[in-house]
Amino acid sequence: MRAELLPAWIERSRAEYARDLVVLGETAEEADRHADESMVGSFPSGAPSPGHAVFDVVDDAGEPVGYLWIGPDTSDDPGAWWIWDIVIDADKRGRGLGRAAMTLGEVYARAQGAHTLGLSVFGFNRGAHGLYESLGYETTSVKMRKRLG
Repeated sequence: MRAELLPAWIERSRAEYARDLVVLGETAEEADRHADESMVGSFPSGAPSPGHAVFDVVDDAGEPVGYLWIGPDTSDDPGAWWIWDIVIDADKRGRGLGRAAMTLGEVYARAQGAHTLGLSVFGFNRGAHGLYESLGYETTSVKMRKRLG
């Protein structure tokens, strides 16, 4: 992604993450605070942390239809990488663009020395979960919650 587009992307990604956190039950204030902390930690001074990259996902006409954020994970294993965020615009889904972005992300991670690539998916995002499984991703942990009251 071109550097001049990064500030708008950071805000978009932050807002999308906050919306997901609200769906999971956080208040809007809590979600905004968590999303802000996440983005500030990952993009100090508005630039990606070392090793991280944000790519535009474009359609056949070259128009941006989403993005992929990829980089090292938070473990001490330098070969473990993470897909921090991937979004395809809602009206562009179902055309294979997410699958193509994920595949290219794997190629990029391998070129950077990665031997594993992980990600998180919210439980409510069934479409993404199916896509990741079809690409060979395996469930490594599950968080569960029950609302009381």
